[in-house]
Amino acid sequence: MSSTRLSVMQSQMKLAEKLTILTDRGRGLLARLYNIKKACQDPNSRPAFLSEKLLEPCIKAIEKKFPQSEKSQSVLQPVDQRKADILKVLSVYYTTFRDILEYKDHVLNLFTVIASVNVTFDITINFDLTRHYLDLIVTFVSMLLILARVEDRKAMLGLYNHAHELAHQRSESSFARMGKMIMDFQSPMKKLAEEFIPFESCVSTALFSLLHLYPRRNYNAAQWRAQEMLSLVTKPTVLLNPAQSETMRCEYLPLDTIERWIIIGYMVCPTLLQSNERNHGLWRPALQNSYCITLFRDEVLMFHKYIEFFFDSIKGFGKRVAEVKESANLALQNAVGLHRERRKYLRSALLELIQILSDQPGLLGPKALYVLMGFSFARDEILWLVRHTEHLHPKMKKGAELNDPQLPELLFYIEELRALVKKYYQVLQQYYVQYLNGYDAIVLNNLVKNLPLCPEDESIILSSFVQQMESLNLKEIQGGQVPDFAGFRLDWFRLQALTSISKATLVLHENGELARTLNTIIFHTMMVDSVDQLLFETSDLSIFCHHSRLFENAFERSLAHPTQARFAIAFPLICTHFINCTHDVCPEEKYHIGERSLSVTNAFLDRLAKEIKDIVTKICSEQCNLSDQLLPKNAVPALVKMEITKLKEKDQQKILKDLPAEVTPGKESFRKTREALTGMDKLHMLLTELCTGINHSAKIVVWEHVFSPKEYLLQHLEARFSKALVGMMMYNPNTNEIAKPTELITSVKTYMHVLQGIENYVHVDIPRVFNNVLLQQTQQTDSHGEKTITMLYTNWYLEVFLRRVTSSQICYSPFQKAFLTLHPDPQLPFAAEEYTDISELRALAELTGAYGMKFLHESLMWHIASQIGELKKLVSENKDILLKLRVSFDRPDMMLQLSNQLRFENLLTRLNIIGVILAFSSLTQEALTDVISQRVPFLFASIVDFRDHVKAGGQDAVVVDVLSSSIGLSCNVDPALVNALRAEREIVPEKDYETCCLLMVFIAVSLRTLVKNEMTVYSPTHEAHPNNCHCYAKAINAMAGALFQLHGKEDVEERLQEFLALASSSLLTLTQETDKQVPPKAKDSVYLLLDHIVKESPFLTQDLLESCFPYALLRNSFHTVLKRDVPAKH
Repeated sequence: MSSTRLSVMQSQMKLAEKLTILTDRGRGLLARLYNIKKACQDPNSRPAFLSEKLLEPCIKAIEKKFPQSEKSQSVLQPVDQRKADILKVLSVYYTTFRDILEYKDHVLNLFTVIASVNVTFDITINFDLTRHYLDLIVTFVSMLLILARVEDRKAMLGLYNHAHELAHQRSESSFARMGKMIMDFQSPMKKLAEEFIPFESCVSTALFSLLHLYPRRNYNAAQWRAQEMLSLVTKPTVLLNPAQSETMRCEYLPLDTIERWIIIGYMVCPTLLQSNERNHGLWRPALQNSYCITLFRDEVLMFHKYIEFFFDSIKGFGKRVAEVKESANLALQNAVGLHRERRKYLRSALLELIQILSDQPGLLGPKALYVLMGFSFARDEILWLVRHTEHLHPKMKKGAELNDPQLPELLFYIEELRALVKKYYQVLQQYYVQYLNGYDAIVLNNLVKNLPLCPEDESIILSSFVQQMESLNLKEIQGGQVPDFAGFRLDWFRLQALTSISKATLVLHENGELARTLNTIIFHTMMVDSVDQLLFETSDLSIFCHHSRLFENAFERSLAHPTQARFAIAFPLICTHFINCTHDVCPEEKYHIGERSLSVTNAFLDRLAKEIKDIVTKICSEQCNLSDQLLPKNAVPALVKMEITKLKEKDQQKILKDLPAEVTPGKESFRKTREALTGMDKLHMLLTELCTGINHSAKIVVWEHVFSPKEYLLQHLEARFSKALVGMMMYNPNTNEIAKPTELITSVKTYMHVLQGIENYVHVDIPRVFNNVLLQQTQQTDSHGEKTITMLYTNWYLEVFLRRVTSSQICYSPFQKAFLTLHPDPQLPFAAEEYTDISELRALAELTGAYGMKFLHESLMWHIASQIGELKKLVSENKDILLKLRVSFDRPDMMLQLSNQLRFENLLTRLNIIGVILAFSSLTQEALTDVISQRVPFLFASIVDFRDHVKAGGQDAVVVDVLSSSIGLSCNVDPALVNALRAEREIVPEKDYETCCLLMVFIAVSLRTLVKNEMTVYSPTHEAHPNNCHCYAKAINAMAGALFQLHGKEDVEERLQEFLALASSSLLTLTQETDKQVPPKAKDSVYLLLDHIVKESPFLTQDLLESCFPYALLRNSFHTVLKRDVPAKH
């Protein structure tokens, strides 16, 4: 920094600092004032005192006498009672108004100093000085205009002052001046015009300097197209040359900012319009380009009517009023079309930039100016569209002409270009460091040497510029050391102020080449260390934070528009800009805006993922329908038609009427032309577009929070897949209908195939979705607490299917390994074999997995345990008789006599239930074994080998059994049943053991009663008894093994031998029966049951059976049953 010159006042030397500080502070105060205005408009955030009925008369009196104080004690009594709370709550509001008062004084003082030293402004020469000056004018005027819109300003200030006076016996020190400011700026423009009269000369020179810039920046789309604006490929020979301009920093100056300068500048200095016709070259185009300008955020000024009203109050301005009215009509007629064409041109221009720079990022260095110009042009058009859509002119009908369905595309291109600039930031740094060191330093050095008159202080500053550029080193940049040019730029700003005053020795306007060179150098320095600031100035879209309704509507329209769907990702990306609109002077809003940016980003990504999920759901639904057409059951109509062709024509017509319409699979693929798009084509196209969008960004960082768009998609797909799995079961609790497992797995595989196809569009881990969802479906409930496939199928098989087995004409066939419906029953909603054959249960095992089958198996065992508990109660009721029977196996007469005293119906029913459940369990376990052996053969083989070769006893044997059972292998004693019985066991072990022994006695003597049931007759075709009594074998062996192992006495074989002796003795008495009610075929069938029990048992042998029961009798029984069944087959 140079020392100050004695010939210039110290205050004049601080122009750069004051302009910088006041402009920045003005923006902060605007934010605070804006929040006060919004708070007063919202009943929820408005200070409660202003709405209290008790204070209402007091507030009205204060507003009426404002700025004078109310002296009536009766009126002020409510204020006196609440003064502490009033001071506390309103202090923030009052402090803001006081800061605005102080700010006004500082701004007017600075304007006075600038006018007194006769600063010459020129945007092309002293760019920083002119821009900050005009920005300060706009900020100052906007603040006072918004201040006049705060409805409760008098009430808040007056109420605070009266509370202060009551608390401290004196008025607040600033209140008198503040009250005067409020009253003076009731009609702000009139007062502002008076205040700016001394500054008209400076304002005039600043605005005149825009005459060389504004017309060029205000070109229409046709002029852009004629000049091939922003195009890099029109002149291939100069593609590598750096983009140059004498006014580099003016080229990307926002048009929105320039128009605000013009309109507000001439509003505060209206006499300029009367004094010089050249002003109309700026004034009229600015009025005709729009009908509202931004004051701050979503606060706008509908300036035509406002200016008309203001000019009407000035004598001699009738002609100007007519011009404003004419411009308003032209704006309404032409502005919408003008800006629509600009947006159309910019979409293609930005796309060209993206494609070229993505392929050749090295061009970012020489063509950085084009990128910033593209940003600025596009942002201007977006801001214009936003404020005009949100604030429709009264003469516009619903604003339909302002709807731009292609807005998302333009937003996306801006974000894409921003991402390119950030990605290749080092390219810019290295290019411009070399530019500064190798070219700019030499040019500036030559210019400084050739200056005709250069004072010492200015010479020192200029020489320091050259030295700093010459000291730049590319290796330092490559090593990550970025030079800081902030001081460099501030020194140039100070030099502009120093050389633009009337008494300056070195007059900047007489050295235009030096000024333009330094402005270009400043641009180059910003490309090294302030790219983020340039991006903020040219492409910040935080305005959408304050236009949420329009922002959200545009997002929804983009999802619905097929050609714009891929650009929907731009909306969550723009949410990263929201935090940029905060200011350090108003820190309290940072949290709220940050939270809003997070909530909006979350909502957009969630909605985008949901839209993809909905489309995937539609595609899956259609694909499942097509897949269902290939199911075997749908081939029936075609087969029937083939058969009925053999019949007479009359019979054919009757049958054809009753047949459902035949659907030919694959018919949907027949096309006459590819141009005719089907519904599925449109869905796939929209899916492609949306997936392209969500795949655009791996992560989005918003206010130090990281969002992953793909994670949103995965979560929605998981939730939808989980819901779809349960939905495809088509379970109806009213009718107890449910999809067959094979049909369900067909639909599931179709659904999974569609989901796998998403990997072609998005880089997501779809197998993770399958793993998460399908694993959850093996549990009772999923992560959302909803019932799963496992739970629903388990409940259905237990509560619906197995209940019907014991009460309907359903038989378990070991031969067919399925439950069969023996006779059709209209009340039975299903065919048993369709849900229990090996293919269905394998499909069930594949769907629910090992965990699900384990849950099903354990549920079955819990039901068995409850039935065994009931059997124990029956034993307790008949304990005395059973004790006698236990010791009477060698006395048939005594056994017969004692047996007649017992009732066996309840026992056999419950035994039948246990047997049926065990039969079903064996089918499910076998199906699980088949699936596991195919899915994980190595693991399966290892467990089988472990079971077969590891000799274990005691607790180790239990561990081996649990391991074997987990993959469906059969065990001598089912560990799941043992665990279930352990929970049901009585407290006294000895008593429970005796009950178990007597239970086996009870069952043994009950078998002979089966001969009285015709359904006991053995069916060789099914290898089963129609009443499922053959399932007793599974029940007896499983119960004996589990009950007696539970007691740990190692006597399972002894107890079963005892059972066999009792059962044999009881059944042998049937040979002496001559009762006509006992058909012989039933006797033979019951004898076979005894043989079946031994064959099923891992503890009994045929030798043992022969010692108790004649084998000849068994052989004759087999012969009798099989011989009898032969005629039935023919």
